Amino acid sequence: MSLYLKDADSRIDHGVDWSAYLAGQSVVASVWNVVPVEAGGLTIEASAFEAARTSVRVSGGVVGHLYRLTNRVTLSDGQVDERSVTFRVEER
Repeated sequence: MSLYLKDADSRIDHGVDWSAYLAGQSVVASVWNVVPVEAGGLTIEASAFEAARTSVRVSGGVVGHLYRLTNRVTLSDGQVDERSVTFRVEER
């Protein structure tokens, strides 16, 4: 899991390149979630996916808090996989 810093007032895009893990399959569904869910916390504004890449735009967050952002994908053969990153919100 990777750690990223984010300002509470920024909007940022994050993506996952799944191509190294696909073995001939493609991404057919992608869902993003944030933990913890809290007032003023990290918010998912938009998400998208292509055959081998997923992306999300996040905003907000409480200064000093950590958030786990997880992408869960379903592949064309029915397999399900996920990747997570951690965001720490700081004044930057």
